[in-house]
Amino acid sequence: MAEADWRLTNQIDYLKGKTLRWKHWVAPRPSWDHDHCDFCMQKFAEEDVADAVQEGYTTEDDYHWICGGCFNDFRELFEWKLVDKA
Repeated sequence: MAEADWRLTNQIDYLKGKTLRWKHWVAPRPSWDHDHCDFCMQKFAEEDVADAVQEGYTTEDDYHWICGGCFNDFRELFEWKLVDKA
């Protein structure tokens, strides 16, 4: 049952029904070196960062990132809408 998953905290409050797109991660400013999946904490970063992925699902403002695994696990529960790649 997804509702009992350890990765779920309060994301339903800010991610339910959001529009997401698949995107290559890019630092939003020079001092920013990574982001994390809002669910499992998978790191998003440039290719030279160990254990990081470079692509994932993000909200329209690029503020919240979701890895592919968490997207697949929670897409129905969160009722996400997808738009074309950016």
